Amino acid sequence: MLVLTRKKGESIIIQDQIEVTILSVEGDTIKVGISAPKHVDIFRKEVYLSIKESNKESAAPATDDLNALLERLRSEK
Repeated sequence: MLVLTRKKGESIIIQDQIEVTILSVEGDTIKVGISAPKHVDIFRKEVYLSIKESNKESAAPATDDLNALLERLRSEK
């Protein structure tokens, strides 16, 4: 992990396209502004992890539904 020290109003540039600017510092809270191209998704980490988990659950086969279907097919024979 790269650790940088920045003051209010200072920025960090990432790959010529993304600019992260420190907007304010109030106690333990820091406001960060991010300028990036529209095709770059930006999420808070907890939101990103929630989306990732939801996608994982959606992609997982519904085992109960599959088992019920198999039982139904077996009983029709």
